[in-house]
Order: sequence, then structure tokens, then C-alpha cells
Amino acid sequence: MARRRATGFIRDFQEFIKRGNVVDLAVAVVIGGAFGKIVDEVVKLVTGALLNPAMQAAGVERIADWPAGSVLVAIINFLVIAFVVFLIVKAVERFKREEEAAAPDPVAVQQQLTDAINRLSAALESRNL
Repeated sequence: MARRRATGFIRDFQEFIKRGNVVDLAVAVVIGGAFGKIVDEVVKLVTGALLNPAMQAAGVERIADWPAGSVLVAIINFLVIAFVVFLIVKAVERFKREEEAAAPDPVAVQQQLTDAINRLSAALESRNL
């Protein structure tokens, strides 16, 4: 009886793993981790190239030393990350639009096929075939 329960448990586990959403979730986690590293580096680049010179010009050494500095740093990081994600989403949307524009219109293709069938049918009828 214990063996049957173990076999049933293993079978249930295999079915769980075979579900598409579990695999999709695993892929999303792995890609999200890799993407997070890219976003972190972009944030460092943006804050290093843009924010640090502005802070030095203002005579501020470190925002984090301010009373609410860590909150301000978190807000700045959030805004930079949100902006980077926004740019990536816009690029993906543009790519999809270009891809959709390049694909033939299914309604137009269907209409062309219908017209060709009608012409073929008319030609066959005119020849009594």
C-alpha cells in the first residue's frame, strides 16, 4: 500500500512538472534573473553618468547620508528601472508592429483565394468540364 501511494505521488509530481505553466514559470524566473542584472547595470550607468555629476555640481556627496536619503535613493532607482523597462517594452511593441505589418493580411489572402477559385470555376464551366 505504501508503494502504491509513493507511485501515485511520483505520478502526480510528474504531471505537475509536465504542465506548461510550471515550465513557463521556471523560464520566466531564469530570464527575469538575467534581465534583472542587465537593468541593474543600466541603472548604475545612468546614475553614474547623469546623477553623480549633477550631485557633485550641487555639492552633495551622498544622498544616502540624508535623513530620508535611502528612501530618495530607492525612489530614484525605481524611476530609472521603470524608465528602462518602459523603453524595452516600447521597443518590443515596435518590433511586433513591424512584424505584423510585414505579415500578409489573412482576410486579403482569403479574398484572393476565393477570387481565384471563382475564376477557375467560371473557366471550367465555360469549357463544360
